[in-house]
Amino acid sequence: MMILVTGGSGSGKSAFAEDCVVSFGGEERVYIATMYPFDEESKKRVQRHRKMRQGKGFKTIECYTRLERVQVPEDSTVLLECMSNLVANEMFQEDGAHEDTVASVLRGVRQLKEQTGNLVIVTNEIFSEAATYQGDTERYQEYLGKINQELAEMAEQVVEVVYGIPIYHKECAPEGQEGSGDDEKPVEQL
Repeated sequence: MMILVTGGSGSGKSAFAEDCVVSFGGEERVYIATMYPFDEESKKRVQRHRKMRQGKGFKTIECYTRLERVQVPEDSTVLLECMSNLVANEMFQEDGAHEDTVASVLRGVRQLKEQTGNLVIVTNEIFSEAATYQGDTERYQEYLGKINQELAEMAEQVVEVVYGIPIYHKECAPEGQEGSGDDEKPVEQL
């Protein structure tokens, strides 16, 4: 199963995503960390997330670019956090994919999905601002938007976390259960 979890900054999406991973059970839990700790604030954020995961049985893999190179144990449960960091890294780091960011990230996600039993991906909702941007920021929003749309299409569940409350935008029955897994069933709407 693939679950896409989105929400604004401080929405509770990380805690929700971790709870999803733990709820799957199993022994093999992998956390793919994409935040490159480039300053004190990002280092503090990394530490905060490590504390959140403590005692939950995660093996951490740091992956700032080239997600397609990551290998995880077959049928493991993987938490990829966070798509917005990965996209920025691919666009702006020296060893990133640059203009090929969208294709590179999606290729990596597809390969992960084939390896895992369950994949939970966290992304950010950055598109509600009224401000308009230009240049690199506008291109970043465009790339992240395209990737998020593709991930939502690939995922069996799409969940937005608002003030710690999960809102299900897409929920499909797993294969072999009631329904084919292709029918969207809204659970909750605002």
